[in-house]
Amino acid sequence: MGKLSEKVAIVSGSGRGIGRAVALKLAEEGARVVVNDVDHAPALETVGAIAARGAEAIACIGSVTAADFAERFVHSALDHFGGLDIIINNAGYTWDNVVQKMSDEQWQAMLEVHLTAPFRILRAAADFLRAAARSESESGRETYRKVVNVSSIAGVGGNPGQAGYAAAKAGIVGLTRTLAKEWGRYRVNVNCVAFGLINTRLTSAAAGEAVLDIEGRQIKAGVNPDLLRQMAAMIPLGRGGTPEEAAGAIAMLCYPEANYVSGELLVCAGGFRI
Repeated sequence: MGKLSEKVAIVSGSGRGIGRAVALKLAEEGARVVVNDVDHAPALETVGAIAARGAEAIACIGSVTAADFAERFVHSALDHFGGLDIIINNAGYTWDNVVQKMSDEQWQAMLEVHLTAPFRILRAAADFLRAAARSESESGRETYRKVVNVSSIAGVGGNPGQAGYAAAKAGIVGLTRTLAKEWGRYRVNVNCVAFGLINTRLTSAAAGEAVLDIEGRQIKAGVNPDLLRQMAAMIPLGRGGTPEEAAGAIAMLCYPEANYVSGELLVCAGGFRI
């Protein structure tokens, strides 16, 4: 029996990287998980990994920016598992450029995936959360539900070449704090985690080596190895974090021990401050 036994969680972007680690961590604590990825293979691999650990999971395939995605995602949990207790808005990617070279398409893409998509998912869940809180209150029960939105230290202090990404990641902090005030009466804790350097397949690739296929766009990703070493040297703990450590920061905000924590921004960056 884990800390999240019988809870139902949806985790966007959980086929790979941090999101996959989050889905596995929540499942290990007893949650039933709706896994999401834009591609079938990684989503199904994560579902299989959860099943191999004796937990339950299903996949909801698709881009979080699709007009119909939010409703499908939320209703995957409601229809298959009968409820929804934890929402993790994690999906995203970077598409960098200095501001004078950044196109409207780049700017809008960052806002869509990092800010508009989480907003739509939370809006889609609102009716259920309100109705569940009302029903539980009438029967004398008190149940806390959790939302954790993923931000970045770029959204806290800015980062050269990431105007769109940083703006969206700052915006998700504002959305978090607003919903913490709107949804407190429904016993929903809404918090945000801002990550620093986390070692994933994208940060481990040299700049331009990794190519993301995002809805037909071929977007070069990766980090210059010299820059990566410089970044690691600035971290008090002396290294980037692992996806599992990132997942731990998210998971602890989902535990019952965090029932009185809401509207907070947790920086998970190994002690690094901008």
